[in-house]
Amino acid sequence: METSAEGVSCSEPIEACDDAYAHEPRLRDLPIKLSNFPRIFFLLLIRGYQMSFAKLLPGDTCRFYPSCSHYAYQYIYKYGALKGVPRAIWRVLRCNPFNPGGFDPVP
Repeated sequence: METSAEGVSCSEPIEACDDAYAHEPRLRDLPIKLSNFPRIFFLLLIRGYQMSFAKLLPGDTCRFYPSCSHYAYQYIYKYGALKGVPRAIWRVLRCNPFNPGGFDPVP
């Protein structure tokens, strides 16, 4: 059994265990109710992107931390789809060669 940088035990190699986004909220923790369906829909889309297409990109592609998809996931989880989707789109639009990027957490 190996230990990650945070001292958490993990049965997998450190690379698989040491997730920079381990503190991210989990989809399964959202209550299943009608008002959460738009939020859950967009969170599933983002998670699907993260598990498929995002893995094909080089690791240093994003100029922001957290990455745009993780920012969108966290914002939509916290504030809902109505506020989160426009903020996620704005974040992706800011990801361009004229913006230096850097640390930009969800408020």
